[in-house]
Amino acid sequence: MASIFDKFRSQKPRIDSSETEPATSKNSPPSDLWVKCAGCGTAVYRKNFQENLKVCEKCGHHHKLTARERVEQFCDPGSFEEWDADIISGDPLEFGAEYQGKLLQDRQKTRLSDAVLTGTGTLDRARIALGVMDFHFRGGSMGSAVGEKITAMMERALERRLPTIMITSSGGARMQEGMLSLMQMARTSAAVRRLNKACLPYFVILTDPTTAGVAASFASLGDVILAEPGAIVGFSGARVIEQTIRQKLPPGFQTAEFYQKHGFVDKVVKRGELKATASQILSLLTRSLEV
Repeated sequence: MASIFDKFRSQKPRIDSSETEPATSKNSPPSDLWVKCAGCGTAVYRKNFQENLKVCEKCGHHHKLTARERVEQFCDPGSFEEWDADIISGDPLEFGAEYQGKLLQDRQKTRLSDAVLTGTGTLDRARIALGVMDFHFRGGSMGSAVGEKITAMMERALERRLPTIMITSSGGARMQEGMLSLMQMARTSAAVRRLNKACLPYFVILTDPTTAGVAASFASLGDVILAEPGAIVGFSGARVIEQTIRQKLPPGFQTAEFYQKHGFVDKVVKRGELKATASQILSLLTRSLEV
């Protein structure tokens, strides 16, 4: 007698549309000219979309950026110098060729060694240490390589007396590295503490999403915490929390605006205003150190 599971085994595997090229139809805009907004579904002219920093002109939805796009928008032109581009993740739990193959694909796709880009640049001519996480690399997950690069960046900032800015976008600790990835929470938090003791400014810009182990460590420890509009921030998913406490969560829970209202985020800033806002805060913080 056939098992009920045979019916599911015989079905074709589901295709994840995020890993394939979007299908074209009479009702979908040409991908080379138009972009469909993930927030409101409106077709946006690609050139305008890029000029508006990948923010929808109609609904204001902030689409994800790559780490290199962030650097281009945030730093003065030609000022960024990458650090530790040769640090890559190992395979401590021996997942084998499948995991290593995915890492290689992401390196080729993002042109990054792992899920964070670190280095130094200038922000309105002020020298800073900068770390930018990239959600396109394994969901921005934090493994031992990410923890190493962030910690090394902060140690260099300490040596050179540089203020540090961290732009986060992550699903949390990387499960393929188990305990080693969880250890990076303590390691990066200790590095932030050393910056605090040296009275060096450290602030964080939260982008969508910033969750789990990253949200519970260096992303929540900034002297100043800014966030992009609508960014999802939190440790566990809203559905998991509702099922655990058996209560309905308030509207807008885990959004940047919710956290600003409750005092965790200092200010929600539109993408087009982030550079100017960060520069102004940096100027105020560094000026106070000189007095």
